[in-house]
Amino acid sequence: MSHPDYRLNLRSLGTPRGVSSLVGPHGVGASPGDKKSKNKNTRGKKKSIFETYMSKEDVSEGLKRGTLIQGVLRINPKKFHEAFIPSPDGDRDIFIDGVVARNRALNGDLVVVKLLPEEQWKVIKPESNDKETEGAYESDLPEELCGSHLLQQSLKACNDSPDVIIEAQFDDSDSEDGHGNTPNSLVDGVKKLSVCVHEKGEEGAGAPVTKDENTLMSQDARASPEKSLQRSAKVVYILEKKHSRAATGFLKLLADKNSELFRKYALFSPSDHRVPRIYVPLKDCPQDFVTRPKDYANTLFICRIVDWKEDSNFALGQLAKSLGQAGEIEPETEGILTEYGVDFSDFPSEVLECLPHGLPWTIPPEEFRKRRDLRKDCIFTIDPSTARDLDDALSCKSLADGNFEVGVHIADVSYFVPEGSSLDSVAAERATSVYLVQKVVPMLPRLLCEELCSLNPMTDKLTFSVIWTLTPRGKILSEWFGRTVIRSCTKLSYEHAQSMIESPTRKIPEKELPPISPEHSGEEVHRAVLTLHGIAKELRKQRFADGALRLDQLKLAFTLDRETGLPQGCHIYEYRDSNKLVEEFMLLANMAVAREIHRAFPERALLRRHPPPQTKMLNDLMEFCEQLGLPMDFSSAGALNKSLTETFGDDKYSLARKEVLTNMCSRPMQMALYFCAGTLRDPAQFRHYALNVPLYTHFTSPIRRFADVMVHRLLAAALGYREPPDMEPNVLQKRADHCNDRRMASKRVQELSTGLFFAILVKESGPLESEAMVLGVLNQAFDVLVLRYGVQKRIYCNALPLRSHHFQKVGKKPELTLVWEPEDLEQEPVQQVVTIFSLVEVVLRAEATALKYSAVLKRPGTEGLLDPQEKQGCDHHSDQRED
Repeated sequence: MSHPDYRLNLRSLGTPRGVSSLVGPHGVGASPGDKKSKNKNTRGKKKSIFETYMSKEDVSEGLKRGTLIQGVLRINPKKFHEAFIPSPDGDRDIFIDGVVARNRALNGDLVVVKLLPEEQWKVIKPESNDKETEGAYESDLPEELCGSHLLQQSLKACNDSPDVIIEAQFDDSDSEDGHGNTPNSLVDGVKKLSVCVHEKGEEGAGAPVTKDENTLMSQDARASPEKSLQRSAKVVYILEKKHSRAATGFLKLLADKNSELFRKYALFSPSDHRVPRIYVPLKDCPQDFVTRPKDYANTLFICRIVDWKEDSNFALGQLAKSLGQAGEIEPETEGILTEYGVDFSDFPSEVLECLPHGLPWTIPPEEFRKRRDLRKDCIFTIDPSTARDLDDALSCKSLADGNFEVGVHIADVSYFVPEGSSLDSVAAERATSVYLVQKVVPMLPRLLCEELCSLNPMTDKLTFSVIWTLTPRGKILSEWFGRTVIRSCTKLSYEHAQSMIESPTRKIPEKELPPISPEHSGEEVHRAVLTLHGIAKELRKQRFADGALRLDQLKLAFTLDRETGLPQGCHIYEYRDSNKLVEEFMLLANMAVAREIHRAFPERALLRRHPPPQTKMLNDLMEFCEQLGLPMDFSSAGALNKSLTETFGDDKYSLARKEVLTNMCSRPMQMALYFCAGTLRDPAQFRHYALNVPLYTHFTSPIRRFADVMVHRLLAAALGYREPPDMEPNVLQKRADHCNDRRMASKRVQELSTGLFFAILVKESGPLESEAMVLGVLNQAFDVLVLRYGVQKRIYCNALPLRSHHFQKVGKKPELTLVWEPEDLEQEPVQQVVTIFSLVEVVLRAEATALKYSAVLKRPGTEGLLDPQEKQGCDHHSDQRED
């Protein structure tokens, strides 16, 4: 999404987006170093726009004394002049108003802030319904918490089993944290594909931003008893620049052709409005840019910020490269990857040197002597049909006493990644594979991901196994951990396993199954799948009875054209019993390994915790649900899960209402985090809120997550296979922090990739029509969940042909009354009341700007929706298992 042309006039450069116009005329001086000053005596005396950062010593002292607060900066993607950091006490987020208060920090940076005097705090009027007083507008749910569910078909096409919303867990969609996808599944503000933004409807796209009415600080407002204050602050230091300082966007000439600046610099206008505009030296630009700027109007560039001085409205940057045409998949994808600091370069030669050379590689004979040999057992994998990195396999044997021996066998990646090697350091730096709609950026070289480590069928593989004796009800009678060798007998897809579950007595013909090794039969695999399914159902039932929570999210999957790679269609991914089967045993293995490594290394165990929801936001939500008359119990994760499962009726829209409420419940949720046990003193903080267990870790996906490789090494040491770790807890914690950062970046990239492909689909196949349910109401706009596609969009009143609109609160329930302009003069205006859970009809329509689409409301009483598009299958997605 390019910005409107701001027609820069260097006599009054104006203020950067989100800066109060009170900054004054010194905005003119926002040049790089401003060496052009004609009056030598004034040089260096220009008034600063931004405050000088505090010294490290003062910051350290202030944090100790509690006069300063640190936190990760989140900039509201829909109103980029608003930013927040979480409150350390779990109360309402701390508000940071405007670019000046943000003091050159970018989204995701770890910042230190100083609270402003109370008279400068933000006033929140209850009637304004400014639900964006919290900055939690990006999807941060842990994968053990949020599955992605799916409406199996458009609600209009509802037959006997309409909109079954099913959990589906994409790759790492952190469903453990209990977060659902927060507003805008295209999340992250959203760059080129962002919120619906008719120029007149865009909240904050340019022009100096006037203060929101509820931030005005008149004494009358402050004295009013029904108004509340939100603590407000300014950034005084950047502890860690976590934002990559790279942005994609467009080049423009400066407007004043007579200025000295014009001869030296071009203006880079980032697609992401949360990044400042940037001066780039003309020498970095294409040679003919100055003479033919229009030739580059649709060319996407990457720019890196190299400096941002106190006296400058704009940053100074270097043009890194030209990506290609905006709106095309590969340039846009490369831009997304670069902005989020994803390393997608080829692995360097020193890394490839670490890989085995004599191919085909075979397991050395001495390795068999160190391992339990399971090659004769019936072991198989269950994955998406297109998966190539097979991390995990399952086995199940009946025992004479009616119990079962069940195994989870995980690729022994640590065998191939020597600690301290170049391969180890690159994998640690990447920290995770990144799943895009059309491809994967792997953490490890493909020789390991897809061949040596991947548990491909009918080849000997090195594994790390957890084997239990389980009763048919899933009770653990015994548990064994160890290094093993397996030979998977077949590679099942989720569809294969699902057909086995759905046909328990039918012999499945060979042609419907993948090849199975001759030592085993289709019937034997079928029996094992059915037994595992039976135990998984019991485990799942018990987990939720014990108080687990799941907040499901809709997840889009695409059908891609084989020739062009363009999306042909999409559907909401369906999470079925075969997915749940795998998920339950991955969770069981992760919990077992967490207990084992914590027992052996109470100070050095790498675990995964999920803090409880933010208190203030949770209290606000409880109050809101009471006003809506919804009997929700927020006292614990289990109570909330029970409420979500039981609150809604059984009409065809009940699951859509549940989805809207799930969305609301996701907002107070926090992220799940890797941590080193020795850095937290209180074991109560180790808990995983969504899973409701005291200890949890990640063990089951070492091909795609470095945290799991670290856990494998700890488990190997706990079992005496190797020396205990000599890393200090604070060093391990730094590694855990890096894994957390990269995991979050990976999630954002995945969401933006989905958004990119959906925006292209709207452009190529739109306009698209769908029913939608309202999930939030503001003064001038409302948010909807588009039921057919699972995306969330904002609809602005001033983008609709309305005679008027009126906002009010009925109790605490916000309500917008829309009065539609009649289509012909003889008709009466039609009134439409929009409130939470209202069902509306929307049209998604591509905008003229590259990859931007908007949602508009259909006028009540106009023709019905288009026939539901035929649901098309698509395997171009990452693995949905939740672990």
